Amino acid sequence: MPDFSFPSLALPDRDDASRTYVAHWRSESGAPAPRRIVIADDRITANAAYRLACEGAALLWRGDFQNARQLLQAMARRIDRIPRRQATSALEAFHLHRQNQAQRARTLNRLLLELSGDYSIALRRAPDVRLACEQAYGPADGNDMPSVISLRELHGLIGAYEWRRKGVEIPALHARIHPHYGVFSPVRGEYVDLVARAPLPAAALERAFDIGTGTGVLAAVLAARGVKSVIATDCAPRALACAAENLARLGYGQQVSVVDADLFPEGRAPLIVCNPPWVPARPASPIERAVFDPDNQMLLGFLNGLKDHLEPEGEGWLILSDFAEHLGLRTRAMLLDAIAHAGLAIVGRDDIRARHPKAADPNDPLHQARAAEVTSLWRLRVEGR
Repeated sequence: MPDFSFPSLALPDRDDASRTYVAHWRSESGAPAPRRIVIADDRITANAAYRLACEGAALLWRGDFQNARQLLQAMARRIDRIPRRQATSALEAFHLHRQNQAQRARTLNRLLLELSGDYSIALRRAPDVRLACEQAYGPADGNDMPSVISLRELHGLIGAYEWRRKGVEIPALHARIHPHYGVFSPVRGEYVDLVARAPLPAAALERAFDIGTGTGVLAAVLAARGVKSVIATDCAPRALACAAENLARLGYGQQVSVVDADLFPEGRAPLIVCNPPWVPARPASPIERAVFDPDNQMLLGFLNGLKDHLEPEGEGWLILSDFAEHLGLRTRAMLLDAIAHAGLAIVGRDDIRARHPKAADPNDPLHQARAAEVTSLWRLRVEGR
């Protein structure tokens, strides 16, 4: 587990509001510690809490835990009742959606809870979140100072704990992948199916690279298909730990090596697979780095590096959704130009339609783009080889 450091902030003492004590500030999105903290409990109304949050005040909850959950839901309902400007294009709809999401998160994240040094919550009817926190932050030291986290983020942490405990069924593996906190879950099975059914180059049975492995799911699929040696790379500590644990659990610990690398490992391979983030936009939190790729950095890094890492007659498999194209964030011509500029030729492509719930939800603000989305596996070779 990596070593995480947290800024500190001063909290009002429970028994004497004129006195303060120090606590860690935890924010997975990197939000700054609140400057103004107001003590809130069961007596506060949803309207008052919402008004304070909109004004920028953080509410440190010291009432019943379940009442805090209900208050958060009531605040969310007030946000959802705000009339939204109608977009005139898919691109404008995307930017408005992102703006609304960011503002919603900022407001709701201002309802805070305190975690003791052992990650327990000293509130009535509070759940035991110690194991969930240990998985996210590492083992607790009971002598550590307390910390403060938004209730909304705590809900996400608990949800991640359940995902990790239960796992995600991967039909191509006939097994489950267990995502860690902060590592993108492979709930979108389309891209896994593409890798599971694409024809393997003959030489790929000896060696393959999986670039940006995340949970390790694609490395596991390659190993299950008989690739004798797979090198799975990532540069995120949580992803490296997650992939290593999943691959060991599935019995591929000796077959797959998990390597800390920014994109490519050393050497060459006859097959290099990459499923980069699909949307060229700035992520708002670490977990969004699996979805948003600013300025197509990872996509272009993969394409431009293939030439130096593919063996002769080798193939690079690029798994990419056209969602960004339907939003107007990238064109197909831009993608084809990037492939050609990298000295690569397209030797095949396999497509699959999106089948996640949002693709069929007409109330989703990005429904038109989601309904048209197609994910493709592009088979690439070095031009002239």
